[in-house]
Amino acid sequence: MDFKNKTILITGASSGIGKQTAIEFAKNGANLILVARRKEKLDLVAQELEKFQTLVIVCPCDVSDKDQVKEMSKIVLEKFDSVDILVNNAGFAIYGLVSDLSIDEIESQMKTNYLGMVYCIKNFLPLMLEKKSGHIVNVASVAASFGLPGIASYCASKFAMLGFSEGLKHELKNSGVGITVVSPIMVKTNFFDHPSFETMPKYSPTSLSSKTVANAILKASNSPRLEIIVPSAVRVAVWLKNTFPYFINPILGKSFKNQLKSKN
Repeated sequence: MDFKNKTILITGASSGIGKQTAIEFAKNGANLILVARRKEKLDLVAQELEKFQTLVIVCPCDVSDKDQVKEMSKIVLEKFDSVDILVNNAGFAIYGLVSDLSIDEIESQMKTNYLGMVYCIKNFLPLMLEKKSGHIVNVASVAASFGLPGIASYCASKFAMLGFSEGLKHELKNSGVGITVVSPIMVKTNFFDHPSFETMPKYSPTSLSSKTVANAILKASNSPRLEIIVPSAVRVAVWLKNTFPYFINPILGKSFKNQLKSKN
């Protein structure tokens, strides 16, 4: 797909996958709307993108707040007729047993990771449908297919994202608007900066770079597929889990429980 002069909105754009995705789109001449909570961090990303000589707009917004998303969308749509590609990337995790996490900690993950996506889609989808073009890319995780101890609430938010996307994809058939989920394995970002991960190993030798995931997001922006798993070889693990859950689930559960025990 030619992204030149296309309008791309990216949430969680101040660092990690979101920042790298902005860079990759900018390389392709796209106009960018950068959304995240901290304006100062967004301004730094915008400065990095100046060398690409493309239009960049900074929009501070907490996507977990539906009123902030509504106000942000008004600002964006006053400048642009519509958004060509919406990348719902904002998300975070808190590590811990459900019995140890507070309700607020569980709710906060669902509000940002899942409802933040819903709020953005609800505000930008109508004009996409009106012009009969556009694509939504929802950045989930392989955790959308595996319920894992220690990150149950994070998994729930990504399960919800994938299920919502699948249902919406059916609704969007023949509308001209597409939707694709990008589900990576562990990525080398500041995802693990939350204090709950302090004693956990941050990365593994198989961890992906932000650029690898960003390239998958660009690919997803013009893909007819529901889900792109990164790397693609992990699709085998998802298939095994869905086909032989009685065999795979005990292995996964034991592995992650051992991690929790070592942490405690």
